[in-house]
Amino acid sequence: MKKLTLVRHAKSSWKYPELSDFDRPLNKRGKRDLPEVAQRLLEQEIIPDQIFSSSAKRAMKTTEAISACLNLKGDQVQEIPELYEACAETIKYLLQNLPESIRHIMIIGHNPGLERLCFDLTQEIPLKFPTAAVAHMHLSITQWHELADGCATLTYFDYPKKHLPPK
Repeated sequence: MKKLTLVRHAKSSWKYPELSDFDRPLNKRGKRDLPEVAQRLLEQEIIPDQIFSSSAKRAMKTTEAISACLNLKGDQVQEIPELYEACAETIKYLLQNLPESIRHIMIIGHNPGLERLCFDLTQEIPLKFPTAAVAHMHLSITQWHELADGCATLTYFDYPKKHLPPK
C-alpha cells in the first residue's frame, strides 16, 4: 500500500503588492500555525519518505518548517517548479511516475489543485482545503502507475482553525 499526504501552504501575506504571487511570504498567522501543524504530523506519525514542494516562496517556507520538525534530510525534500499552480491532473501524472521505492510521498502546494486531487482520489468532498490543511490518505495501490480516481481512503484531515477555541 502507498500513502499520500497533501499539504496546502501556510497562510501568506498580501502586505507587499509589488511582489508577484510566486514571491509572497508567509504572514504572521502562517508563521504561527506552521509549528503546530508540523507537530501534529509528528504526533500522528505522518512522516513521508519524500516531500515534493512547489517552488513558490510560501510553499518552500511551509516545507522547511515541516521537514525540520519531521527530521527529514535534505535529499528527502525536492523542489518541483511544476507544482506551482498545478492542476490535479498534473499532480496525478507526477505521482504516477514516482519510483516504486517511495512508499509515502508528501506534496506541498496550492489550491485549487490540491483540493481537486483530494476529491478525485477519495471521492469525498472536504468542506474546504484551507491554508495549512493536511489531507493524509492510504492508497489501495501497490505501484504508483496504478493511481486512479477513487483509489484513496482519507485517514486524516486537519487544519489550524480546527483547533481554535469555540467563539
